[in-house]
Amino acid sequence: MVLSRLISIIDRVRPPLDAHAHCDLPCGVYDPAQARIEAESVKAIAEKFQESDDEVFKERAIFIKEERAELCKHHLWVLWTDYFKPEHLKKWPELHELFWQATKLAGEAKHSVDPKKGQELLNEATKLAGAGGTKGSVDVKVADNLLNKIAEIDTIFWETKKA
Repeated sequence: MVLSRLISIIDRVRPPLDAHAHCDLPCGVYDPAQARIEAESVKAIAEKFQESDDEVFKERAIFIKEERAELCKHHLWVLWTDYFKPEHLKKWPELHELFWQATKLAGEAKHSVDPKKGQELLNEATKLAGAGGTKGSVDVKVADNLLNKIAEIDTIFWETKKA
């Protein structure tokens, strides 16, 4: 309460200045590496899941994989909604499709591990969008697809920093 009053008094004496930036926070805050690290975790968990016969381990792996995939999706959405602006889309028109594919892969990486369902979805997604999904599976190839999409986003992201 006292701090709030003090800030209010200071604001009346010297009003705060408006800050202008191309993103919500000063440069250097956003980085696709956060999404890549989470996607690498999803891939590593899928590999360990495939190698294990321990059902308790596999249950825990699924839980952690779902968490990591959700964090990957979150980091991608933050980049898409908070960092990239209309001028970036003009220069890189493939951004929308790239983010759609990457976030779709990350979102689908959270689901169950029924291999038949996963393969069906993977086949359909590959036909429709040129991307795979991990819904129902812990397929390492799908994690690789996600990492490839993030690498493309990363390349464009750093190009925007040069402008």
